[in-house]
Amino acid sequence: MHASRLTRKIPAFNLQEMLIVLAIIGILLLIALPNLMPLITKAKSVEAQTQLKALYNAQTTYRYMYSKFTTDFNELDFEPPKTVNNNGTANYKYEIIEATNSTFKARAEAITDFNGNGVFNVWEIDENGVPKQTVKD
Repeated sequence: MHASRLTRKIPAFNLQEMLIVLAIIGILLLIALPNLMPLITKAKSVEAQTQLKALYNAQTTYRYMYSKFTTDFNELDFEPPKTVNNNGTANYKYEIIEATNSTFKARAEAITDFNGNGVFNVWEIDENGVPKQTVKD
């Protein structure tokens, strides 16, 4: 007689309902993810632009002091950030391609294919100080 009072049913979801909800969420993610990839790539490219601007500033300072640009990071007191391959956080590798008395060119090349299409994002900067995307991911 008292047992019926103790066994009350608590409202909850059953396993089938939970699996259906998870399947719907999965399908929505598959639909939305391709649309989000350009935004992810754009956000990650901010790193390249910021580092290239810092490199430009270091090159400009070096040129004021020595009347030329340099290809040596050590002379610029610029240390490229460690990449994710080397236990760092950077998604780009940096290099100074060329440097003369009046011009220089530096490149940031992605080490990760952000959207999985086989193309790696590349940014460049020169003595004008404006980062340009040369290869779009």
